[in-house]
Amino acid sequence: MKKISIIIASLLLVFSFSLNAQAPYKHSVGATLGSTDGFSYKTFLMDNFALDIDLGYHWTYFGGVCHSFEVNPNFEYEASAHAGGLYWFVGGGLSLGYGYPGAGKFGINAIGGIEYKFNIPLTLQFDLRPGFGTVFNKYGAGGYFDWGICLGVRYTIH
Repeated sequence: MKKISIIIASLLLVFSFSLNAQAPYKHSVGATLGSTDGFSYKTFLMDNFALDIDLGYHWTYFGGVCHSFEVNPNFEYEASAHAGGLYWFVGGGLSLGYGYPGAGKFGINAIGGIEYKFNIPLTLQFDLRPGFGTVFNKYGAGGYFDWGICLGVRYTIH
């Protein structure tokens, strides 16, 4: 119990240092490459809270290589790493899609990573997305550990 209290207190302390921080931009559009290849959009809803949405092909291993066309919205807390344009973020989201062979997909995931905002209207983002997915069709459903490693490149709009 003492360890959990220390972890919670540490997280609150870290979050409190960046509550007055400004979002590095308002919107960004671009692409994501890696386990998900496709379109990427990110918008800051408040100074430290963003909605990050990817739409494209997701590749994973589920008894063989599986791919699905899906949308993956993630709600993120983002804060400055106090090193120029470097930011870190954590959050979570859903994945909804349709995959091969003729199966629907539903999943939940965590997300964490870093983002670098250049002095020009460009950001680079690297993230890890561990999660749990379920594929289903008329024959049944199956769950699996779903994961993602992505690199995002986006044009920023203030």
